[in-house]
Amino acid sequence: MKKLLLFFLFVPICIWSQSNFEKAEKLYHAKKYDEAQIIFEGVLKSKPSDIKTIEYLGEIAAHQKSWVKGAEYFKKLKELKPTEADYFYKYGGCLAMRAMEVSRLKALGMVGEMKESFEKAIILDPKHLPARWALIEIYLQLPGIFGGCESKAILYSNQLAQLSPVDGYLSRGRIDVYFKRYTAAEKNFIKAHEIGKSKTTFQKLYNLYLNNLKDTKKAKELKQKFEA
Repeated sequence: MKKLLLFFLFVPICIWSQSNFEKAEKLYHAKKYDEAQIIFEGVLKSKPSDIKTIEYLGEIAAHQKSWVKGAEYFKKLKELKPTEADYFYKYGGCLAMRAMEVSRLKALGMVGEMKESFEKAIILDPKHLPARWALIEIYLQLPGIFGGCESKAILYSNQLAQLSPVDGYLSRGRIDVYFKRYTAAEKNFIKAHEIGKSKTTFQKLYNLYLNNLKDTKKAKELKQKFEA
């Protein structure tokens, strides 16, 4: 009798959680993040270890640029599901964005955990492209005394090239732009655009012509050809 009573008490809670989860999910996909957040937080109180609910709350925090809160959610997801590469990547991503808001000294203290998170994502998913992009940025922007190193950035760029030629050329072009080697960057971005022919590859080459090489003629010709 006691078990039966518990069953009838428990079932309505499950139904409530599920219906509210679905409602919050619809709001999230409609980009009504504030409304979705309130409902997801209610669902989480009744199901504190629900992975999908925590993931949605982490994504909402990221949309709201609440990097500390986002990091907390993705840290919990790492613990609940330590085999999921994206959770490590997104945790590292929140830390990286937070590092841009704090003092340089505090940001440098966060680098080790960022790198560790991105490296773990690659271990869990050897084909993880965004984690390699993130590591390239870290090694480019870190001062040499704190571990910044072009050769390490190139190492991850070479890995990208093996997985995706477009990303390989784009990342090498990004490294060249960082060091103001604009002629070399142009060659890499042209190769990337020849392969990808996408909005992303166009934009990288277009921005190089417009902002770095100051060649409005080439920028105009590229735009006309891409939009034709």
